[in-house]
Amino acid sequence: MPISASPSRCTSASDRAGPDALHDFVRAHPRLFVLTGAGISTDSGIPGYRDAQGRWMRAPPVLLHDFLHSETARRRYWARSMVGWPLVFGAHPNAAHRALARLEAAGTVRQLVTQNVDGLHQRAGHAQVIELHGNIGRAVCLDCGADHTRDSIQRRLEAENGILESAPVAAAADGDADVECPQPEFRVPACPRCAGMLKPDVVFFGEAVPKARIDAAMQALERSDAMLVVGSSLMVYSGYRFCLRAAELRRPIAAVNLGQTRADCLLALKVERPCTEALAGLADALAINWQHLA
Repeated sequence: MPISASPSRCTSASDRAGPDALHDFVRAHPRLFVLTGAGISTDSGIPGYRDAQGRWMRAPPVLLHDFLHSETARRRYWARSMVGWPLVFGAHPNAAHRALARLEAAGTVRQLVTQNVDGLHQRAGHAQVIELHGNIGRAVCLDCGADHTRDSIQRRLEAENGILESAPVAAAADGDADVECPQPEFRVPACPRCAGMLKPDVVFFGEAVPKARIDAAMQALERSDAMLVVGSSLMVYSGYRFCLRAAELRRPIAAVNLGQTRADCLLALKVERPCTEALAGLADALAINWQHLA
């Protein structure tokens, strides 16, 4: 993931718009490009990264360079992931995920792009999802290229490092957890096929988002009428870039987010309500309209 930027100090005049304004926005722009962030999954029990001012709330993540070149960093990553993974694995889509899936099925959401790696949009029924940062449910071998399910790697981790299963921890975003640095005897999982280095199939901080994903998302944005941001402070450039491009294309931008976003100056509409509340109401309101038109 790209490095974060400082929050914008600009405040949109529409910061406290209500749900009716969001309904009107979507009715006026029937081909939506939707970008989601960690805030949409918090009601599924997965913690977010930032507070209402966009400030980082937890210990720094493992950087790509450190993961690739430091055995200690890999032990740290896999120990935290071993404890944090069950929370993501057991999470279920919430009303906001399901509402967006309903809007996609109705033809209103033409492309959904997510910064999340939890796979909850697909489990809610979305057919078209671009996962900017990958999916934490997969792992890839950097030596032989083999793909593995994260759950299969979890079983190996627990079999070889069972002592961590009862360690007191605090859950963190994206299957991470606040765990003390493990002892050297902690066993980092190796590829079951070739014993090579395993990496979760996600974009680490310090790693670039694959160009093909960005290009596909940009093309979808160009075909849209408007952009809707859901549950993202947009503090990392990988998501913020789409707001900049939407502004260049003169596509209006609406956001549903609790707290400040980096793009507040670019927004035509901002709804500061929980994602589940705002989107469930939106889907219900538009469903009535679709039934009337039918």
